[in-house]
Amino acid sequence: MSAEDQQTLPYDISPNEFTEVLSALRSIPRSDQRRWGELYVRGLLAVRGKKTMRALANGAGSGAEQSLYQFISKSPWDVEQVRGDLARLLIERAQPRAWVVQPLVITKVGQHSVGVERQWVSRIGRVVNCQQAMSVWLAWDRGSCPVDWQLALPECWTGQEDLRRRASIPTHVGSCPPEQCGVDSVSKMSREWGLRGRPVVMDLRETEPHPVCADLVARQIPFVVRVDSSSIAPTPPGPMPASGGPVDRAEAWVGSAGLLSVLHKQRMPVEWFDHAAETMRATAVGAARVALRTGSVGHGQPERLELVLLAAWADPGRRSPSEFWLSNLPQSQLGTVYRTAMLSRRVERDLADVSDGLGIRDFEGRSYRGWHHHMTMVSLAHAVMALSPFRAQDPLPLADRLPLAPSRDTKVSAV
Repeated sequence: MSAEDQQTLPYDISPNEFTEVLSALRSIPRSDQRRWGELYVRGLLAVRGKKTMRALANGAGSGAEQSLYQFISKSPWDVEQVRGDLARLLIERAQPRAWVVQPLVITKVGQHSVGVERQWVSRIGRVVNCQQAMSVWLAWDRGSCPVDWQLALPECWTGQEDLRRRASIPTHVGSCPPEQCGVDSVSKMSREWGLRGRPVVMDLRETEPHPVCADLVARQIPFVVRVDSSSIAPTPPGPMPASGGPVDRAEAWVGSAGLLSVLHKQRMPVEWFDHAAETMRATAVGAARVALRTGSVGHGQPERLELVLLAAWADPGRRSPSEFWLSNLPQSQLGTVYRTAMLSRRVERDLADVSDGLGIRDFEGRSYRGWHHHMTMVSLAHAVMALSPFRAQDPLPLADRLPLAPSRDTKVSAV
């Protein structure tokens, strides 16, 4: 496979960044497999349209399509080693400020792709035939990149031996709700990959947030999670019920009637960069200490969690907040905490603008291993783009250096 046989990299991709990122493949023991990995990533970056095996192998000589298929779907190389090496490279180069847990819905035709099921997807608002996955992204002010993937397998796949055998699902892999898959990923990255934890940003509006928050606290993982207003409505203060009692609301120390009033009175303008609109904004944000009652107590999980509740007002003319976040980070760092939460917009933008174009939803294979191999290659291709100096054009200062209130010389769009 000569250089002339390979796909030509786009003009805005640095060959040096390509070579450095592809060093994450060094854990793959066979040199021929590393070469096929390089060709696969090169194809993801160069091919326009759907990333089929045939398109990725174009120009690489006879037999390349079959070899790429074998590398992705059959070869037993370890994705954890490659992903861990990629994460360490990104931490060294980009110094990410958060780990953002991002859901991914992959619509499918037919029932053969691993983990596919007709299911209700709240973020789409209808029943769709799809795979559901959770990814963990390293996010910084000028970019982001996915480094770990978990496929949320429905029980119909893990409970039927013929489906497990058909998709080569490992015996230790079971059914996992998407949110728990995300928590397990960040825990693995910290514990098994040996990465120093960053705050985890996660959207829990579509699920009960209390068990996830309790799990993160028990694992000593810093977090800021978005929650629905109904899940944090305070109950009247009073003594805790007997252990295991059916309590599932956040109880404000200031009492039921006073919580929103306290949040409103403590509002302060927080300046942040809106990656979706590519502009600086200032949002009024208030914070208050709350006690989260977790109900049934699991091993290592406290009955009562002391957290910080953040409320943000997108419309300054309305008394009711537009969004709520729960965090175990210090209340005194309100501005930094909110700006960290807003990195989720950076990930949403990069998912749509970069990863979708790299074929994040294009894998048509049926094997569990093949799905993870493909997603790992997409992560490598995304990292090449994220680190390439020709693409790093965001004129954004470090968010932690921003003042909590807008300066006189800064033009800010109010939110």
